[in-house]
Amino acid sequence: MKNEWFASWFDTSYYHTLYQNRDEKEAKSFVENLIHELNIPKGASLLDLACGKGRHSMTLNELGYNVLGVDLSANSIQIASKSSNDNLTFAVHDMREKIEGRSFSAVFNLFTSFGYFDDESDNLRVLNAVNSMLDENGLLIIDFMNIHRAVDSLVANEVKSIDGIVFNIERKYDGKHIFKDIRFNDQGNDFHFTERVQALTFDAFDKILSQSGFRILRTFGDFDLSPFDKMKSNRLILIAQKI
Repeated sequence: MKNEWFASWFDTSYYHTLYQNRDEKEAKSFVENLIHELNIPKGASLLDLACGKGRHSMTLNELGYNVLGVDLSANSIQIASKSSNDNLTFAVHDMREKIEGRSFSAVFNLFTSFGYFDDESDNLRVLNAVNSMLDENGLLIIDFMNIHRAVDSLVANEVKSIDGIVFNIERKYDGKHIFKDIRFNDQGNDFHFTERVQALTFDAFDKILSQSGFRILRTFGDFDLSPFDKMKSNRLILIAQKI
């Protein structure tokens, strides 16, 4: 695990610095839209898989659900845990493994938190673990980038200055992955991290979801839950059901 890029990068303070300006209002609205669409009974147990600092978990909890948020990053979980209550808890967890003794009505995997692994077979490990934790007819919600739009609109070079740190970002697509190289200097020290996400299309998701015991019920193309358009949509949002 220590050799996998996300295990080190997501657990650094620099990751949180670079992405500190994510739109919290948009994230809250997205979760509210999903819950309205899905009709999950209040009080149900939900899992936020790869929850980061817990922004989606907190909204799900505010909407009346019993929520567990898990993430591989201990630093993220430490931050998220400050918002814990009787019906909102957080834990460090590898999404490829089943959480023993827990079951859920729905599992949420949001904001492109899939396809990070070196071995593509780990995608099936994740989905098999999720399937084993879901109640009968339970739901899996995956929010991923629309790879077609992402590749077409890829910004090759970008510079961001945040909290006195200048992040130099380079992006590229190799036909199978989108890479983001992040270089910066802080207090005289040079740093280099690389994000790598598999370029998973709808067809790829459809195949691995079917292999792991799911069927896709609906697709959406943005956080307002507009219809998915392969060439125009910003997101690929999948609602899948355990079969």
